[in-house]
Amino acid sequence: MSNKIRISLDAMGGDQGPEMVLPGADIALERQPDIEYLLYGDETQINPILDKYPRLKAASSVHHCTVAVKMDDKPSQALRSGRRHSSMWRAIEAVKEGEADVAVSAGNTGALMAMSRFCLRTMANIERPAIAAIWPTLKGESIVLDMGATIGADAQQLIDYAILGGAMARALLGIQKPTVGLLNIGVEEVKGLEEVRTAGRMLREADLTSLNYAGFVEGDDLGKGTVDVVVTEGFSGNIALKAAEGTAKQIAQYLRAAMSRSWLAKLGYLLAKSAFDQLREKMDPSKVNGGVFLGLNGIVIKSHGGTDAEGFASAVGLAYDMVRNELLEKISQDMVFYHRSGFQDRIDNEKAQSQKAGD
Repeated sequence: MSNKIRISLDAMGGDQGPEMVLPGADIALERQPDIEYLLYGDETQINPILDKYPRLKAASSVHHCTVAVKMDDKPSQALRSGRRHSSMWRAIEAVKEGEADVAVSAGNTGALMAMSRFCLRTMANIERPAIAAIWPTLKGESIVLDMGATIGADAQQLIDYAILGGAMARALLGIQKPTVGLLNIGVEEVKGLEEVRTAGRMLREADLTSLNYAGFVEGDDLGKGTVDVVVTEGFSGNIALKAAEGTAKQIAQYLRAAMSRSWLAKLGYLLAKSAFDQLREKMDPSKVNGGVFLGLNGIVIKSHGGTDAEGFASAVGLAYDMVRNELLEKISQDMVFYHRSGFQDRIDNEKAQSQKAGD
């Protein structure tokens, strides 16, 4: 790896495009001076803003693109109109071609995943990619996946997610053998869907050296920080994320209402406003800006579309850490060990026997 971390940015992504992306990139550059940027987008919009940030301009190259993916474009529509021409596609393609180490976009999530999967393809032995999020907990932070890349998952895909999430925890949280739990409706082994129970049994029997399988966890364990990595499929994962976001906003609204009932309460709110703001930021997983697309032949970071410059800088910082801490190498090592263990063959045989019995 070179001394510089090369980051390709979809400069047109997000609600504000270059007006948010470029200041955010400059903040990240101040924190990590060894970043080089490849900026993809409309140069007539990028260059006037870039002129205001001499440090950023010196560390960046601008690549003109004629198409910007809209936030409300359907993934199929974005692929048809933006493939090979849009700022989003070309930022991803730079990773594929080895011109960048990681891509960051605040654009349309569905389009970004579709383009990333189409352009980069999934890693060997991984059937589906996943979106991993950093989740605030009482103990610090944990990794939760999948947050909505795909709906549904069989036992093998859940095991893949466990390995992917474990590698990310090692790269980001610095935990050499992270604890991993499968999200379920109860901790008892007899509860839950068959695929979840099968994945749990196989993970326990596999006894992987890169992670410590802790069994099933429930919804309230997400906030407790019971395990370092929580694994689920995209449907329930996305619901959990949106529920947590909504709860954080609900509590903030309750606090505002309670603090406005009297002049003494208003005074107390003013004195404690910074503490309440910190509480709201801590409780909302969406405030920990940046989701990581895992399982692809390259790293792609999704920043929130409505984020500000500080939030985008956080996503760029996450991208930097994923490259500097060699996320892809860790995933590859873990996958090789797992498949050499023979457990993949056991799952395939069990599937075949189950299908035969059903026939």
